[in-house]
Amino acid sequence: MAVCRCGLIGAGIGTSLSPALHEAEGRSQGLDLSYALFDVDEPASLGRRLDEAERDGFAGLNITHPFKQQVIELLDHLSPQARAIGAVNTVVFRNGERHGHNTDAYGFTEAFRATLPGALTRHVVQLGAGGAGAACAYAQLSMGVERLTIVDPDAGRRESLAAHLNEPRVAVAAPSELPSVIADADGLVNTSPIGMRSHPGIPLPAELLHQGLWVADIVYMPVETELLRAARAAGLRAVGGTAMCAYQAAAAFQHFTGHTPDTARMLDHLDVLLAERGEIHAA
Repeated sequence: MAVCRCGLIGAGIGTSLSPALHEAEGRSQGLDLSYALFDVDEPASLGRRLDEAERDGFAGLNITHPFKQQVIELLDHLSPQARAIGAVNTVVFRNGERHGHNTDAYGFTEAFRATLPGALTRHVVQLGAGGAGAACAYAQLSMGVERLTIVDPDAGRRESLAAHLNEPRVAVAAPSELPSVIADADGLVNTSPIGMRSHPGIPLPAELLHQGLWVADIVYMPVETELLRAARAAGLRAVGGTAMCAYQAAAAFQHFTGHTPDTARMLDHLDVLLAERGEIHAA
């Protein structure tokens, strides 16, 4: 049985379902796959963890909040998509070199097509301009969003993302401008950490969720965020981050192992794992 070691680096990742998700798919593929968690809370430790994993023979690592942009300077190569996005969530160790990929954009695109078919995308407001936000913005522009307004409390971060994307369809706004920018929006995408168990709350005032707006929240734990509850209570079309999580994990799995994953099986398994955590009711 082929052996494959991989893992995840991030802050506050103790409850991540990635180990169970990847290891189960590995068993289904006939692989002896192990997936470790490296909970890192300071940037200085990121390079050391990468060095240790590479030295220990890991096939690669997933990278999550807040290191998706910081990790780039520690890599030898970037895929064209990762370079265009300016963020990496998958690092592959190969022949003494580190290759950076981004599977978040693929995950968002596939999840959006599966869960929000036919959704209008004339104007979309995105909350968050971090690593996940960069990937989701890139994905939306690639899907044909006509106008994308990126809202982030950090002026430097939102301006930096807009400059990197270098697209006339992109505008930026401060949170104080939300009432005006969301008024004519078709959709709202939350890529900020607000709503995660470690960052509870809602990323915007619920009264701004107007009729005709669809809502996509990429947070997947909890499955039912405060934003999704508010959107559904208002009668809006709203989807969470479960599908994106499974799709991006499937793409990362292929980078690590060279094996084509069964994405439908990974989606089903993620639902089972969430049900076991009490996040959703088992079917």
